[in-house]
Amino acid sequence: MSENLDRLTAEGVAVWLDDLSRERLAGGGLADLVSEQRVVGITSNPTIFAKAIRSGTRYDEQIGDLARRGVRVEEAVRLLTTFDVRWACDVLRPVYDASDGVDGRVSIEVDPRVAHDTAATIAEARALWWLVDRPNLFVKIPATQQGLEAISTALTEGISINVTLIFSLHRYDQVLRAFLDGMGGAHAAGRDVASIASVASFFVSRVDTEVDSRLDKIGTPEARALRGRAAIANARLAYQHFEQACTSDRWKALAAAGMRPQRPLWASTGVKDPAYDDTRYVDQLVAPGVVNTMPEQTLRAVADHGRIQGDTIHGTYTEARQVLDGLEAVGVSYDDVVRVLEDEGITKFTASGNELFHELGTVLQTNRDAV
Repeated sequence: MSENLDRLTAEGVAVWLDDLSRERLAGGGLADLVSEQRVVGITSNPTIFAKAIRSGTRYDEQIGDLARRGVRVEEAVRLLTTFDVRWACDVLRPVYDASDGVDGRVSIEVDPRVAHDTAATIAEARALWWLVDRPNLFVKIPATQQGLEAISTALTEGISINVTLIFSLHRYDQVLRAFLDGMGGAHAAGRDVASIASVASFFVSRVDTEVDSRLDKIGTPEARALRGRAAIANARLAYQHFEQACTSDRWKALAAAGMRPQRPLWASTGVKDPAYDDTRYVDQLVAPGVVNTMPEQTLRAVADHGRIQGDTIHGTYTEARQVLDGLEAVGVSYDDVVRVLEDEGITKFTASGNELFHELGTVLQTNRDAV
């Protein structure tokens, strides 16, 4: 066990891995991370699956069977990915049981191509929930305007949701309302709200990437002094919004009925600028009741040399607000930054889905040609 990961867990941060592959499952690597590195959850996405399919042979037999059956690429993607996610859910089931359903969760994304179609997103969420058929599943739905209704509808129906691609505080407030709408609907329908879970994935490093590029173009000393400060400030203020939501009468009433909090999840925590410490988006975002989902490289870095020094969020809200105000003062518009990031996020989200469909489609066709 890593002392750093032990400390992180003791501070109330759930350590999740942002990666999944059949090689990791079959070779026991995931089980090792759970037992040795405090990993209590998994997130996945189409890019991760595309990489897994192209880099190993574990999928060959199933892909060959799908090719012989003439399965279309869209359905083949669902069958391959839900197989892995179901397996990962089983690996993490002891964590789920031991934590009374708080952790031990595995996330799978809806088809990225329907991000702006509410009805199609709901249909995808239902299909994935049914196909995986595990209580410790999270279905990932992007926090687009159209996705908000899908999030609340899915929660009302008892589907646990990982809300992804959140960049702005305003959008996060909308996500919190969608969560309460969904849990309120579930409670009104007589569902056990304690059995329904949700996390809200607030993206971190991409904020610094976008803001820093704008600050570099401005080039003044005041602008340069703000480099690398926006992402952490934004996430810390998101945690403040979470705390404020927990004090509302509506939240308290549903909590009294058994509702669990929708935990903030720090996503995109791999450092993209080599000038920055490689554990900064972990070390500087420690507070009770959050999730930090890390690529394995970041997880290993935290285990090796992370600086876990207790709660690094409480007591920082004034400073964080001053950072965002400072950006406006030097000419960096927060509203424009988060708009660009959301638009780019959806574009990348769709592109990663297309990458997976293309990757698998090529392999399926190769198998059909060989028959």
